[in-house]
Amino acid sequence: MRKLTPNYRENVAALDHLLRVDDSFDLIKKTLRVGQDELTLYYIDGFVKDVVMQKLLLPFVSLDGLGGGAQDFVERQVTYVEADVTDSVDTMVMMVLSGATVALGSTFGSEAIVIDARTYPARDTQEPENDRVMRGARDGFVETLVFNTALIRRRIRDPRLTMAYHTVGEESRTDVVLCYVEGKADPKYVDYLTERLKAIKTDALPMGHQSLAECLIKTRWYNPFPKIRCTERPDAAAASILEGNVIILCDNSPEAMILPTSIFDFLQETGDYYFPPLTGCYVRLLRHSIFWVTLFLTPLWYLLVRHPEWLPGWLSFILPVEQARIPIFAQLVLTEFVIDGLKLASMNTPSMLSNSLSVVGGLILGDFAVDIGWLMPEVIVYMAFVAIANFTQPSYELGYAFKFLRMGLLILTALFDVWGFVGGLVGAIVLVASNATVNRRRSYLYPLIPFNGRALKRLFLRVQK
Repeated sequence: MRKLTPNYRENVAALDHLLRVDDSFDLIKKTLRVGQDELTLYYIDGFVKDVVMQKLLLPFVSLDGLGGGAQDFVERQVTYVEADVTDSVDTMVMMVLSGATVALGSTFGSEAIVIDARTYPARDTQEPENDRVMRGARDGFVETLVFNTALIRRRIRDPRLTMAYHTVGEESRTDVVLCYVEGKADPKYVDYLTERLKAIKTDALPMGHQSLAECLIKTRWYNPFPKIRCTERPDAAAASILEGNVIILCDNSPEAMILPTSIFDFLQETGDYYFPPLTGCYVRLLRHSIFWVTLFLTPLWYLLVRHPEWLPGWLSFILPVEQARIPIFAQLVLTEFVIDGLKLASMNTPSMLSNSLSVVGGLILGDFAVDIGWLMPEVIVYMAFVAIANFTQPSYELGYAFKFLRMGLLILTALFDVWGFVGGLVGAIVLVASNATVNRRRSYLYPLIPFNGRALKRLFLRVQK
């Protein structure tokens, strides 16, 4: 670790070289004459609070000199609450690049002052678009880390709430916070996550929490299930912390990573807890039922169409009345791709037109496809139900994981009939059970495996404590 020298000019020249102040227009070097002494400040334009720094520096110009060392100057003249003294060149460079102000004084010797008067460009803490509730709080996480920790602190006023700071990335030096309640979170698990964060070797986290998740878990390309549950809601994050979970916050990312995670956690929503227990229980059971139906609906219907003799008379109405020009299997696969194409078109359409164009496009494509004999009305109905039912849970990744499993079931059923359907179900169970998580104890199927009846009941039923 590089240290400052007692020579003021050498220290200024070293920081000029390391920060490359002559090459970047937004990296400011300001020199002040304080009596017979000299004070040099380094900061990034756009990160400092102009009013605070102006009020802080104004009294300096009336001083006779800097006086003694850096610590004495901080105690006597620096009135700002966040000020510290350091002799580490690496620390000073990192703090400047993070938005703080570093001051070198001609009388400070081998020490410098770090004034943390930074501010980051940030949007309002408005309600997340992808996780809305009918009742409850309307704030959400933003891309500024300190705002996100404050939103959690506002809800948990307990001194045991711990915000452990870490830095990840050799070049990006991204701020990462491990958040948990001492005494409720598993201490061995906290230590395990701390070791994993310290052991990460990467240049940067360009994609925020997603890059961090990939560093924590070795991904398997063939397993589409999400490894970590994320939320943009501070109330959901605070509730998870109070339940004994651990939260990871990453700077530049408006999402909190909730650990540990199982597949059943993705089917929970914050809105369930803003309703009375009976209503919340009904909504949760309905969500589970509808979402799991999306996995089996089209493959099972296709299997029954191939074997109409298995159907009782009262279910014969599900069989198609008219045949289309394209085989049923091709219709189902084609519709899967068309729905994804409409989703992508809607995402890239200007917001004022997206809803109208997606609805009109779906109606036109579906209506004309039936009229010209490409698709059957039954295929349109079932696939429309599947597409809409995917939105009963907020995880985009889980929706696509179920989509891939559904298409795999459909293809295996088309190739091997009933044995392909059974084999696809077994393969789906294996994929879920073998999915890797950031945990040494719990599986992805907890609390089913290992079995915990009380926890399983709370996942499916909205009960009072």
